[in-house]
Amino acid sequence: MILRRLARPMLAGIFIAGGINVLRNPEAHVEAAKPVLDGTLNKVGDKLPEQVPSDALTLVRIDGAVKVGAGALLALGRFPRLSALLLSGSLVPTTLATHRFWEEKDASNRQQQQIHFLKNVGLLGGLLLASADTAGKPSLGWRAKRAGKKLNKTAHDFSAWTADTTDTVGDTLSSAPKKARKAIAGVLPG
Repeated sequence: MILRRLARPMLAGIFIAGGINVLRNPEAHVEAAKPVLDGTLNKVGDKLPEQVPSDALTLVRIDGAVKVGAGALLALGRFPRLSALLLSGSLVPTTLATHRFWEEKDASNRQQQQIHFLKNVGLLGGLLLASADTAGKPSLGWRAKRAGKKLNKTAHDFSAWTADTTDTVGDTLSSAPKKARKAIAGVLPG
């Protein structure tokens, strides 16, 4: 549908641009991310495996790369549901780190941060819609439920058939060789 082909790149554009900005200048974003990262790592840092990076610079770079990669995939319509979910997961910590309007003392700055916070919440809503969009195809849950109903009906029909035909199954099997010989005799030249 043409709407998806227009809307996906429109939604993805801000993430691609933001991700490129982060990758070009990660140090500026590290300062904004540190308060949230420090609070989070203090709570769950000891439960994380060693392989998970915990320094702010690496995490900011990963976030930028996710935004560029998933944004490009969403814009191109490749794996749109997965890319929208990845962007959603990237947007939440970014919003909490950079638009903490509740901590602003100045009313003007608070209002600007609140506007950016609400803009990101709106983007999150769009991403959640994109992640649930099946492009007109039935969802996986619907297909599984339908397959289960078909299987149940087939099993029920089979059990009803076997109950009705138990008396005639023996007769049918014993007469099958005779019927097969007659059928073959009618086809083959004499």
